[in-house]
Amino acid sequence: MAPHPLARIVSRFKREPSRTGSLIITFHGDAILPRGGSVWLGTLLQFLDLLQIEGGVVRTAASRLAADGWLARDKAGRKSFYRLAPAGRARFEAAIAHVYAPQPLPASDRFELILIGNGAEREAARDALDEAGFGSPLPGVWVAPAGTPVPDPASAGIRLDALLQRDAGQRLVAASWDLARTAEAYRAFLKLFAPLADWIAEGAELAPEDAILARVLLIHHYRRVVLHDPLLPPDLLPPAWPAREARAFCARIYRALLPASERWLDVHGECLAGPLPPAGAGLTARFVDL
Repeated sequence: MAPHPLARIVSRFKREPSRTGSLIITFHGDAILPRGGSVWLGTLLQFLDLLQIEGGVVRTAASRLAADGWLARDKAGRKSFYRLAPAGRARFEAAIAHVYAPQPLPASDRFELILIGNGAEREAARDALDEAGFGSPLPGVWVAPAGTPVPDPASAGIRLDALLQRDAGQRLVAASWDLARTAEAYRAFLKLFAPLADWIAEGAELAPEDAILARVLLIHHYRRVVLHDPLLPPDLLPPAWPAREARAFCARIYRALLPASERWLDVHGECLAGPLPPAGAGLTARFVDL
């Protein structure tokens, strides 16, 4: 008997360290945010039980995310409901455009440089700048093509506009981003999800519980790759850059999984007001350009 198309994907996920909190954030941003943004802890427990993650681990991860400012908790009687906190929501919404509708910048010889001093200011800005697509050629120096939005945690940094000739721009790119590593991550993503893509292409349909799991794991893995892609202008990229192929591949799988995964949320999703509301137009707008 052929292995289940999710078997290798789930196995890979379970080998990752500190995976539960990150997957909760992906679940909130991908599946819950389009349907009101708040979800009962019991729904989280049911979803993560599909991966055989124990309830105590889920509760600990959710509490830690709330303490770190990613989630906010509401209580109704004995039930707890979680939503993305303002800081967590701002970071995820900034990532949404990068994941579902990235806009590579046109050819340009201008770069945005941000200088950030030592101490807590640098620590707070580092992850946000990395997620926004900035690279770092030197400690405390961050760079991106001109026009790249600067995240709020880095707004206090010193901002410079640099005009570079093509050769200098390519050297700056080489010093700031490990593009070979990002290309390899794209190819690993394609390889990991290829059996699932083939299974769907053959006309098979996943059960709702498998569809929601596949959908969230798909975006979880893709998000981790694409958020390290600086979306450079085409003339600064190496040949055979795999980002476009990976995005079209992800979009095909995502669209195929969407109906059944939404049925799982219809049955199991609960918020403060009762069942989760229907998804807004933002859900169908994802990957709309493909």
